Amino acid sequence: MKELEIEKLLLDRGASLVGFCQIDQSPIQNQPDLKYAVTIVYKLSDAVLKTIEDRPSMAYFQHYRAVNAKLDGLCLDVVSFIEKQGFNAFPIAASQSTNSDKSAYRGIFPHKTPACLSGVGYIGKNALLYTKEFGSKVRLATVLTDMPLERQREIIKGGCGDCQVCKKACPAGAISGINFEVGMKREDFFDAEKCSSNMKNYKDIGRGAVCGICIKVCPKNKLN
Repeated sequence: MKELEIEKLLLDRGASLVGFCQIDQSPIQNQPDLKYAVTIVYKLSDAVLKTIEDRPSMAYFQHYRAVNAKLDGLCLDVVSFIEKQGFNAFPIAASQSTNSDKSAYRGIFPHKTPACLSGVGYIGKNALLYTKEFGSKVRLATVLTDMPLERQREIIKGGCGDCQVCKKACPAGAISGINFEVGMKREDFFDAEKCSSNMKNYKDIGRGAVCGICIKVCPKNKLN
């Protein structure tokens, strides 16, 4: 099975989790056949996350960038493998530039969509992906392809219950405390503009590109 080959390739090269699914339609213009997705998960360092207090740390910013670069490299490994099989593959970078609508605060394709559809995790109150294995201590990347791929995991129906820890800790007030449900728009439970604007308060840390406080405080993330 190609899924097992891709998963072994990625795990051998450092990925933490791998998922597969089919999506409704390709987000790539003029390439409608790219309707299958490979989700790549990389776990963040517990020791680095511990350095976040009431604001992000330089160690977290540097780790964040390094993990993004690692994920982008893993995407290229998958693209190379798939192309050698005679199919097309399109890498979606771990940290994407916004699309043409700068006020949308989103990239060309949300990594969490295939991550949820593949059974890798579910979306928490802070709009991050939660995995059973690592909580939200993860970064994501995606490869879209026309190679038929089947989901290998059961879809997770998770949730944060009544927990309000991240809502109380969020310095931006971006987290409403409402549990995400399938079909819900992001703005119905999380304010991405407030989150992004607050990060500008940390311009001394990576030009105001990271925060991480909701990851640090989440009780599901049990930092070792």
